Amino acid sequence: MAEPPTTIHAGKKTAKRSAPDVLDNGSPAAKRRDTAGANVCSDFSEGLFAGEVLAAHSSAYAKSEPYKHGVIKGLVDPKLLRSVRHEIQKSLSFTPKETDIYKIHQTGDLTNLDGLDDASLARLPSLLRLRNALYSSRFRDYLSSIAGAGPLSGRKTDMAINVYIPGCHLLCHDDVIGSRRVSYILYLTDPDRPWEPEWGGGLRLYPTDNFENEDGSITKLPRPDSCLSIPPAFNQLSFFAVQPGESFHDVEEVFARQASEQQAAPDSERVRMAISGWYHIPQEGEDGFSSGLEEQLAEKSSLVQLQSKANRFDLPEPRIQPYGEQGDGKGKGKGRATIAEADDNDLSEADLDLLIKYIKPAYLMPDTLDRVQEQFADESGLRLEGFLCDKFAGRLRQFVENEERETLPDTAGAIEKETSWRVARPPHKHRFLYQHSHGSGDGGDSRQITPLQELLGELFPSVAFRKWLSLATQVKLENHNVLARRFRRGRDYMLASGGDTQSRVEVSLGITPTPGWDDEEEGIDQEPPEGKGDQGDQAAPSAASARKPGGRKTDDDVSEDKAGNVGGYEVYMAGDDDDDNGGDGHGGDAITPMDPAVYRSSSGVGDADGGILFSTPASWNQLSVVLRDQGVLRFVKYVSRSAKGDRWDIFGEYGAASEDDDDDDDDDDVEDAMPDGWDKYDEIDEDSSDGDEKDSEDG
Repeated sequence: MAEPPTTIHAGKKTAKRSAPDVLDNGSPAAKRRDTAGANVCSDFSEGLFAGEVLAAHSSAYAKSEPYKHGVIKGLVDPKLLRSVRHEIQKSLSFTPKETDIYKIHQTGDLTNLDGLDDASLARLPSLLRLRNALYSSRFRDYLSSIAGAGPLSGRKTDMAINVYIPGCHLLCHDDVIGSRRVSYILYLTDPDRPWEPEWGGGLRLYPTDNFENEDGSITKLPRPDSCLSIPPAFNQLSFFAVQPGESFHDVEEVFARQASEQQAAPDSERVRMAISGWYHIPQEGEDGFSSGLEEQLAEKSSLVQLQSKANRFDLPEPRIQPYGEQGDGKGKGKGRATIAEADDNDLSEADLDLLIKYIKPAYLMPDTLDRVQEQFADESGLRLEGFLCDKFAGRLRQFVENEERETLPDTAGAIEKETSWRVARPPHKHRFLYQHSHGSGDGGDSRQITPLQELLGELFPSVAFRKWLSLATQVKLENHNVLARRFRRGRDYMLASGGDTQSRVEVSLGITPTPGWDDEEEGIDQEPPEGKGDQGDQAAPSAASARKPGGRKTDDDVSEDKAGNVGGYEVYMAGDDDDDNGGDGHGGDAITPMDPAVYRSSSGVGDADGGILFSTPASWNQLSVVLRDQGVLRFVKYVSRSAKGDRWDIFGEYGAASEDDDDDDDDDDVEDAMPDGWDKYDEIDEDSSDGDEKDSEDG
């Protein structure tokens, strides 16, 4: 009978290591960990430590761009590394992990090798030997000499084995946590089947730009596009010194084989296995230890930047407009409001005339709005299927599908020069394409009024829509910020961030026309309901879902893992009020769960619950409405290249008035808020509800 695999458990990490990490020379752990470096030269490739080889690597490192990094090919004795790979495949188990920033399969921290029993260690002799060699004084000094990183700890080892199969990825971050000094990856890909760059999985490095703050200090932020990709190769070490606000990088998605690539390698061969980890500054009691250095490094970290100055350089910039100011609405003035009108939730006949051009008539009827109110009061979130009327939805769908057929430029600069889209940045927070209304100061050709621009400029910022949304949610709304978003497959995402100090109602109108997203597995219609849209099931709101998006699989079967697992879902999660969150799960210091640019200790959407409050997949013609309180996290999962198209939506934030500003404690009665003769709208044939003035060309 085969022996069960060894499971290495990743213990909870905090800023200060616990006592077992300080090894006594007489302890069993000390005997297992030989980092003195006396007998490790034979574990590396022949000639690695020769002076001319060291000089060549040092010279290449010093000349490298966009920041200093190194690549050493054939680092380890090939026979030893093949043996390590065999032990890993035979004896170790992997845990699938997925959060907003990554999707990987991983062992626990290999520091815990010291804590394994003798029987388990007997199955991993080569792995233990490699770990000791990598953290030996001989190799630490060698690597430090190349990188100019100063002394490195041999006591605080920090490494894990990661496996990326098709669909796996790690998004942009700079690795700056706690006492990390050098980051590295040692690849364990198939030595007999060389990795092809077309499979993805490259380590991509990002250049940075300098931004001057009001006090004259400089903030460095990564550009939206990487400038260098280092593909995996067996026995190749990639490394760089960890630098706050500088060492931004990601791991490109490992691409699944496309239908058009029948002659390409199957997914089962695209397995990116690697040992990755960090070298830390010396710990107390080690040569080179400097009291207070770790605290000094923390002050410079990107975690501080994320919580303060860096936000002012983010794109898109919030364009929060209070109701009653010029520019709230477009079209023929029907969306504009006076301050007096902004305090009134009663819908006028002119309001309904505007709304009926876009919204399915059933969603304007009192009976439907009553049900929407009830559900929102219970769930603080809902989804409305078939929200747009058929005629406008048809024009919008044709526009989006035509846009998808056009090939976008590859770089952010070219996109912003040649199209009406802008690129959200910095990428360690988010990357997607966006548009504001052409009339809101975003430039573009204002004469080209597309269906997308109609939603941005007329419907969503209008007082009429504000009144409808206030009736639906029973929340008094005082300002708005609206934009169109396009998340490109194989490129875009939005990492988790917390809400601001003002509670708000957030709406997202899904306008993704392609099939194959998670919504089909959940039974949500891709096509808008046909017919006039009465007050029956076709216009009923869907319950808010606190589910695990897409039913994420936990096995390693690549063909099954591909299906219906392309990301693009938007998730709201509860924040963590506990300051002592136990670290980042990768050997770093304690972090705040609000920081999107660092690893997360929770497996997030991979948990059975994971604190998810509301989630919605990419969809067609579905309006999601969520009441978001301060501290609630929100992210849009990276869209895999395996998706059949891009993820599109219109996203709006509507600020909620404070309780002190709301003098009316009674809920609005929907029918009382309707104008006289409202019932005539119940008789409108939806085929004509789009209005005569919408028959112009889309442009």
